[in-house]
Formats: sequence, C-alpha cells, structure tokens
Amino acid sequence: MTFSIAALCPRTGEFGCALATSSMAAGGRAAFVAPGVGVVLSQARSDPRLGMLGLKRLETGRSAQETLADMLASTPHAAWRQLGVVDREGRVAEFTGAECVPAKGARSGRASLAVGNGLANDSVVAAMLRGFEAAPSKPLTDRLLMALEYGLDAGGEAYPLRSAAVKVAQPNVPFAAIDLRVDYSEAPIRELQAMWTLWAPMVDGYVQRCLDPAKAPAAAAIEGHATR
Repeated sequence: MTFSIAALCPRTGEFGCALATSSMAAGGRAAFVAPGVGVVLSQARSDPRLGMLGLKRLETGRSAQETLADMLASTPHAAWRQLGVVDREGRVAEFTGAECVPAKGARSGRASLAVGNGLANDSVVAAMLRGFEAAPSKPLTDRLLMALEYGLDAGGEAYPLRSAAVKVAQPNVPFAAIDLRVDYSEAPIRELQAMWTLWAPMVDGYVQRCLDPAKAPAAAAIEGHATR
C-alpha cells in the first residue's frame, strides 16, 4: 500500500521518485533510480529484484514499455505487484496487478508517472500528478515532495503512513545525489520535507567530496552553511 511519483525533469536531465506508505522502510526496497538511465518503482508486495532488473534493462536502451514487459516476464507473481517505469526519453509504462489492494491506479503526465495502491480513495493518484505539475520551474526534488503532499491532502493511503523517501539522480553524477528516507514516523512526509530543507544546500558539497575531494569543502563547512 503505497503512493508514488516518478519523473524525468526535461530541463535538468534529473531522474527522481518519491513515495509514502504505511510500511516501514519502503524507500530501500521500492524505489530505483540511475543517472542517465531512468526510474523504476516496484511496490504493493514489493520485490526489489524487479527494480534492479528494470534498471539493468533500461541501461541497455530498452524502452519503458519493453522494460516493463521484461520485468513482468521475469516473475510468476505479477498479480501482486504494482510497477512503474520512466525511461531516458521520458516515456512511461505502468502495471497494476489484480491482487493489489484498492483503491489503486496510475496516471501519467509529461515524462512523469503517479501510481498508488491501498489508497483512501480514487482521487489520490490524480492529485499527486497535479501537485507535481503545479510548479514546473521548481527543482525536481521539490516537485516530487509536492506530489506527495497533494496526495496526502487528497486522502493518502487507507492506513496510517509510516515511511517516506525521495531519490534523485543528477546527470554526470554516478550515484543518487539525493537519497533521503524516513523509515518510521507518525508524520513521514513532513519529516522528509524537513530533511530535504536541510540537505538541499549540502548536495553540491557532498557530490564534490566524492568526485573531486582535493578541492571539496570540509564537512563542517558544508553542514555549517546548511544550518545557519
């Protein structure tokens, strides 16, 4: 039971996704992002193997629809899965199995995909997409978190939320520079937003520490800037 948003930002080339759910620590097993490659969601009764397979297929140049077909062909348990894919061209594909808990569904936008299952009502998925599209000039991470907030305001999940996560991969950075998770909380979306507010000014500094450590600022300088 999860509601999620996945997208490519055509303006920056970033790929990202965000999710919220009543399960603990879902960000570690349901969301998969790779720079220059795409995004894969593997949720409902999540199977991380499908997420990893999806990224490998996207990396070979498979389209979103082809990648989804590969994922479905690899498992005998598709009826229990909800899957989403965004490829490097911004094409999207999704699948919601018959055994996924209602309310459930998907809605696609420009290089974006909102999916959910076990939702409080049928309006949550559309609300997420509206939230994502409400401020197209904002950074991708902000837009993803706005999508979660809109989904929550529309009713969210049918069960109390416990975890939330956001992952964003930037061009020319060989890892997800933004990978924030709230694994157990009474208000995970609110806490995730607070974490992003702190992390946003630190992202570039920590990326530089990985890619060019000799010229990178000290951790104290990076974190001091963020907390002033």
